[in-house]
Amino acid sequence: MALVFRVAMQFVGLLVSLLGWVLSIITTYLPHWKNLNLDLNEMENWTMGLWQTCVIQEEVGRQCKDFDSFLALPAELRISRILMFLSNGLGFLGLLASGFGLDCLRIGERRQELKKRLLIVGGTLFWTAGIAALVPVSWVAHVTVQEFWDETMPEVVPRWEFGEALFTGWFAGFSLLLGGCLLNCVACSTHAPLASGHYAVEETQTRCLYLENGTADPKV
Repeated sequence: MALVFRVAMQFVGLLVSLLGWVLSIITTYLPHWKNLNLDLNEMENWTMGLWQTCVIQEEVGRQCKDFDSFLALPAELRISRILMFLSNGLGFLGLLASGFGLDCLRIGERRQELKKRLLIVGGTLFWTAGIAALVPVSWVAHVTVQEFWDETMPEVVPRWEFGEALFTGWFAGFSLLLGGCLLNCVACSTHAPLASGHYAVEETQTRCLYLENGTADPKV
């Protein structure tokens, strides 16, 4: 029963982390980090992402323009690009490490201590990826709030508001944190090394051969 629960928790942690990693990639390229609605023209909406700015008009449709220069971007957008790429890369490495550390995987079945370390490494990578995703999203949200309530700007000037990508990024970051926490908790829980039926039968057959030949089993 404990084995089934441990394997199930490993799968849950890996699936939650996978969901967070996919959402983190989507957040990186979504052009909806900020939204701007014009009161003078309600049929025209503006959106901004890390890579481009888009205008949505009812008659024309969506038109997007990429940012010309990386250095010309605000500091929060420049750092957000780097941190989101870092989050995506760490999440991928976490998937590889934790995937090979699953108890249900037959590769390295006899090396349970190595599997445990791989799970811990994978969980730590997911934790780091989650933090790397939460920092830029929260930073952009903080700057948006500051600019929205800036009293030095005239009230007639339109204000940027939260876009859908910010909420997707928050969900991705917390999913990565939760998945990494589950994997670390399962890996750090004390358990005896698994005894595989395949290896148990093989070891029994080997001992029988030693008895038939009249030689001593070197493992005893």
